[in-house]
Amino acid sequence: MSERRARDEKIRCDACPVMCYIAPGKVGACDRYANEGGKIIRCDPITILDRRVEVGGEVRPFLNADWDGDLGGDDLFLSGVGAGTTYPDYKPAPFIVSREVEGADFVTVVTEAIYSYCGVKVKIDTDRHLGPEAATVRVGGEAIGHVTTAEYGSQMLSLGGVEHLTGGSKVEGRVTCDALLRLCNREAVELDIDGGASVIVEAGQPPIVDGQREDRMRVGCGSATIGMFASQWQGLVDEVVVVDDHITGVVSEHQAGKVLGWPDTGIRIKGRRSTPGRYFQVAGPGRGWGGTDIEDPLTILNPWWEKKGARAGLTLLMVSTTGEHHGYYVLDDDLVPRPAPLPEALRASVDLIAENCEPALCTVMFQAGAGGSLRSGVTGNPVRLTRSVQARKTRVTCGGATAYVWPGGGITLMVDVLAMPEGSFGYVPTPALVAPLEFTLPRAEFRGLGGHDGAVRSIADILETGGEYGAEFRGVARVPEQGE
Repeated sequence: MSERRARDEKIRCDACPVMCYIAPGKVGACDRYANEGGKIIRCDPITILDRRVEVGGEVRPFLNADWDGDLGGDDLFLSGVGAGTTYPDYKPAPFIVSREVEGADFVTVVTEAIYSYCGVKVKIDTDRHLGPEAATVRVGGEAIGHVTTAEYGSQMLSLGGVEHLTGGSKVEGRVTCDALLRLCNREAVELDIDGGASVIVEAGQPPIVDGQREDRMRVGCGSATIGMFASQWQGLVDEVVVVDDHITGVVSEHQAGKVLGWPDTGIRIKGRRSTPGRYFQVAGPGRGWGGTDIEDPLTILNPWWEKKGARAGLTLLMVSTTGEHHGYYVLDDDLVPRPAPLPEALRASVDLIAENCEPALCTVMFQAGAGGSLRSGVTGNPVRLTRSVQARKTRVTCGGATAYVWPGGGITLMVDVLAMPEGSFGYVPTPALVAPLEFTLPRAEFRGLGGHDGAVRSIADILETGGEYGAEFRGVARVPEQGE
């Protein structure tokens, strides 16, 4: 075969299971690998995290002032962004870096992992009802996850996972992979929840629920709000009810009120009384007052008891857990609450509730199983790496960001995508996500694991020579190739 013919022919890329045939000057289905002169190269350069100065050449720096450099006292850290993969997982990781730290020799094993077992956990700061627990979450009509347990002031979603990536139709897998990729790369994604809301999620930004941007998360449940602010209301109003989907609070009954000597008012609340001043199930979940489905808070009140302290002229403040909703009422001669202007003396307390609410944000946590055969990129005896990670002898990072590793078997990790360099995530159309992964451990520990010691390079060598990258392919539009 002539040299010219070899340059003109498509060649097979073995960087992932898709095994694309890539024509000269074209990129594969993942946008990550290209055919340059008859050779498969990684399109983007390895990323060095550098707190000090930008490094030129083939090494792309990423300035991250929050990285503390505690794994070496060195300002440079080689990340897995742009590193390339170990697939088909029998060979050493693309970069195994040695550096001396305070007289000790450390090794960082750097790769881009292909994750079929991955997803995201999304925390959405809002009191709005997004959907019933376990409701299906969809993108473009395809199921990509579900609503999980609500937390304090936040709604939680579990998206992705191997069942959605590979267990359904091809369309479901592609849509799931695309949604995960965009979420992890800090892009906005619109999610539709069965029986619930449409919500636009973007890491680090406020959620947009049914077209309405959320500004604040609750200061606490209704009971906690009373505990925090009862003393602010004492002497200014006869009764306060904090409306909340989970725990509605009544100050005159609440222990905080009793400690302050708050007199009984004869108020009666619909719902299930848990403990004094704390009521469950006063209304259904929704997008109204305090995350309930009510627009008029008076609907949660039963007739007042005169013999328990109710009287004409008694004043009542009803407020939500964010201060977004509030109303002031005065009992008439028939002990019926009538709306009245909010006194200026009470406005400050309502504003204080709002002031104590934190900004509503979306948090996207990438979660994956970093096990399987990718551990072969570190050692020929993979279980030793798992044991070293679980024993905290080996530190796991993703793009330089510290990952939380779940206890128990395997290497199941979780990391905040905002702590990682922008554009850290890629994909392969198997479908699966590709994300940076680094293992850092003492050189002696690495050798004890049976690590690929012959593949170790110095940071200086990598800074000087980088890897097999093709600058001319960066940023080019993807051309679909065989294997998609």
